Amino acid sequence: MAAEGWIWLWRWGWGRRCPGRPGLPGPGPGPTTPLLLLLFLGPVAADITDGNSEHLKREHSLIKPYQGVGSSSMPLWDFQGSTILTSQYVRLTPDERSKEGSIWNHQPCFLKDWEMHVHFKVHGTGKKNLHGDGIALWYTRDRLVPGPVFGSKDNFHGLAIFLDTYPNDETTERVFPYISVMVNNGSLSYDHSKDGRWTELAGCTADFRNREHDTFLAVRYSRGRLTVMTDLEDKNEWKNCIDITGVRLPTGYYFGASAGTGDLSDNHDIISMKLFQLMVEHTPDEENIDWTKIEPSVNFLKSPKGNGTRQRAKGTEVFAYSQLGNSGGWKCEVTVWQGCALTAPGEDPPLPLPASVDSRQPWAFLGW
Repeated sequence: MAAEGWIWLWRWGWGRRCPGRPGLPGPGPGPTTPLLLLLFLGPVAADITDGNSEHLKREHSLIKPYQGVGSSSMPLWDFQGSTILTSQYVRLTPDERSKEGSIWNHQPCFLKDWEMHVHFKVHGTGKKNLHGDGIALWYTRDRLVPGPVFGSKDNFHGLAIFLDTYPNDETTERVFPYISVMVNNGSLSYDHSKDGRWTELAGCTADFRNREHDTFLAVRYSRGRLTVMTDLEDKNEWKNCIDITGVRLPTGYYFGASAGTGDLSDNHDIISMKLFQLMVEHTPDEENIDWTKIEPSVNFLKSPKGNGTRQRAKGTEVFAYSQLGNSGGWKCEVTVWQGCALTAPGEDPPLPLPASVDSRQPWAFLGW
């Protein structure tokens, strides 16, 4: 059976904090309860808006000429830490060690479907792999809370897009700079030592550092689909980076951007952030939902490459499937990872994954 249309029933089985794996969820809210259906979907191209000004939401946008240059605040936006406001850019960090800064919109966003265009620049004097750390773009419940994740708090609620310029994991096969996406309900911790691999939804290599021309990123969220695209070649063309479905984000969260440096550094600049409302029709049932009460979640997550802990921790129910040699059979492994359980309806033991799914890596499923 092809992966498209393969449906699994899964349930939340909250685990306790697991030994040897910092940052995994603590005790959950109670007994395991049925939650969602998962659907494998093939990739579909997204149409990024052309920036039609009639749908621009100025109350959520940062556009030149900036107001408040030379002061410690500006209308609609707050900033903190090392952030400085000039007439040409907002510098989150200078090319100096141990700096962190952020900028946050005053207004919570109540749009169900939106698209953010970010004009940014990361540059500095450091040579290859001697610069860091990168920028994070946020749509989160809390704002103006400094922390270790690119200058902002860990265990956040909402969406983060990381533009990471330094590979902390010496064993990584990735090519940096690297863009990745994370959705969190407050229970997950971003692991800098692994460049966020354990909690990444998807990502791509993107050569955005020290470019002589303008660099742009677009983030679109509509009807559960999250798309990230880049324009890094000065061709006025969007290139696909991330396109995933099954993402649930509430309304009423805040947009922001942050950056941090450690022993290595870079200038991290935001030139503009433009939010556009997407004109999307919703069903009557969808319109009746209180979107402010939705918990940030995602229906599906592939386990990253690497050697995860293969022992069972008390209360943890995370199952991955791997192939048994050349026999073509399958076994169910308990993997200490995120604290959720996967079962196939009416099957004991669970059904194997479809043949079209890559069996070389274990698969796990994440949700809240």
